[in-house]
Amino acid sequence: MIESSAFGVMTIDGRTYTSDLFIFPDGRVQDEWWRQRGHMLCADDILVLAGSAPELIVAGTGTSGRMRPTPDLHAFLREKGIALIAETTPRAVHTYNQNRTAGLTVGACFHLTC
Repeated sequence: MIESSAFGVMTIDGRTYTSDLFIFPDGRVQDEWWRQRGHMLCADDILVLAGSAPELIVAGTGTSGRMRPTPDLHAFLREKGIALIAETTPRAVHTYNQNRTAGLTVGACFHLTC
C-alpha cells in the first residue's frame, strides 16, 4: 500500500522513493522509471507493467497532472483487457489504495513531480 505521497517523494510499504516508479500487481516496486517522450505516457513506456497482467492500471500523472496518456495507450490497454485510470498523483494514490483494498489486480505508474 502507498502510505504517503508529496511532490517528488512517495512511501510504499515503509520504503521511500524519489523517482518515478511502477508498482506491479504483486506489490513489487520498480523505481527510476523514464518515459520516452517526457510528459507523454505511451504504450511502450509501460510494456513491462501491462505484461504483469493487471485488471487495472492507475497512472499518477504528477502533482499538477502534466503527464498525459496518448490515444495509442488507451487502445493498447483496451486490446489487452486492462482498464486505465489516469489522474493527478495525489488522487491516483487514493484510487490505487482503494482498488487494491477492494481486491482488484492493480498495477500503477506514478510521475512524482509536476
